[in-house]
Amino acid sequence: MRRLRHLTGHHRTGTSNRVLGLLLAFNAGAVNAGGFLVVHLYTSHMTGFLSMLADNLVLGNMVLVLSALGALLAFISGAATTAVMVNWALQRKLHSSYALPLLLVALLMLVFGLVGAITLDWRTPFAVPMTVLLLSFIMGLQNATVTKMSSSQIRTTHMTGVVTDLGIELGKMLYWNRTGTALENQVRANQARLRLFAGLASVFLVGGIAGAAGFKHVGFVFVVPLALVLLVLSLPPLWADRARLRHPLRKAGPARLPPIP
Repeated sequence: MRRLRHLTGHHRTGTSNRVLGLLLAFNAGAVNAGGFLVVHLYTSHMTGFLSMLADNLVLGNMVLVLSALGALLAFISGAATTAVMVNWALQRKLHSSYALPLLLVALLMLVFGLVGAITLDWRTPFAVPMTVLLLSFIMGLQNATVTKMSSSQIRTTHMTGVVTDLGIELGKMLYWNRTGTALENQVRANQARLRLFAGLASVFLVGGIAGAAGFKHVGFVFVVPLALVLLVLSLPPLWADRARLRHPLRKAGPARLPPIP
């Protein structure tokens, strides 16, 4: 329980950020790839939605404009919700500042896994089914959580930045330092960052393969075990905060918490 609490608690270390980041990258890869089989859209790919919005504004296809706008607003709303939850918890000196949005991610994934087929038939003003908005909102929640907890060092729902940073570190590793170059001027790869970015990209890929296979052979319920893992991870900090959440007006004792990001 103590290890689980440290993994999702307010006190962050490089190790806990890496472990949780890898786990959430697998989760994002699975949901993103599996969701594509259902709605034929990559719901964490905001670059694609922005391009879709621009292209179809010019082409006059308002159905696709509304689709892209809906996904963008849902993703942004998810990220904003994370910011509200994390800052609310940090101001109250709670251990569960990052566990709260992960709990919401887990609960929404449970909803998606158990009744996702039903939400496919729910129409919205954005010309896409509720499933698309739900998945985009979940991806916004998760990406903002990891971004805030790692001080923008780790991203998990899209790999463009990760693959770019991986390429930079590989280039530095392959760079030939000329003989006689002063040590402080030599180009050296950051091995820790290289392993992190390679790990994130690899785990996202494995998660995508698992998600695509799971949705193909099992269906929506494939998401339920993933949601339960996040639920288990988010509960220990909430349990540690039970007294403070039960009596929110009680004066909080001293606690060493990080500044609000």
